[in-house]
Amino acid sequence: MYPIALTTPMAQDLTEYGFESLETPADVEQVFENQQGTALLVVNSVCGCAAAMARPGAKHSLKNAKRPDHLYTVFAGVDAEATAKAREYLLPYPPSSPSIALFKDGKLVHFLERRHIEGRPAEAIAENLRAAYEQYC
Repeated sequence: MYPIALTTPMAQDLTEYGFESLETPADVEQVFENQQGTALLVVNSVCGCAAAMARPGAKHSLKNAKRPDHLYTVFAGVDAEATAKAREYLLPYPPSSPSIALFKDGKLVHFLERRHIEGRPAEAIAENLRAAYEQYC
């Protein structure tokens, strides 16, 4: 677990942009068990690729005519139980932080693992997500 003073600004980077923070397993289950429409889930992290690539890429991707109906985030290393529950919905992919997932009617339809994020500019991540929005949203 990381100090809350360190992680609060990292979490706010998404929540102030309209992402709902899922902090407990019950929060995650409530959202994904009966999810209708499209939802973007960002598995947030304290690493540099989350700060420089994943969070900015996810936010920039939303500047698009088509976009997910719902925006959610869990914070790996902070809300461990909620993150573990969210990762159940990301199977068969292994745990990956950061990562970004798009769901449609509760089904995982697009997923960016850390290996798809690390070393890529935020705009490339945004473009990848926008292409998925065009297909699924």
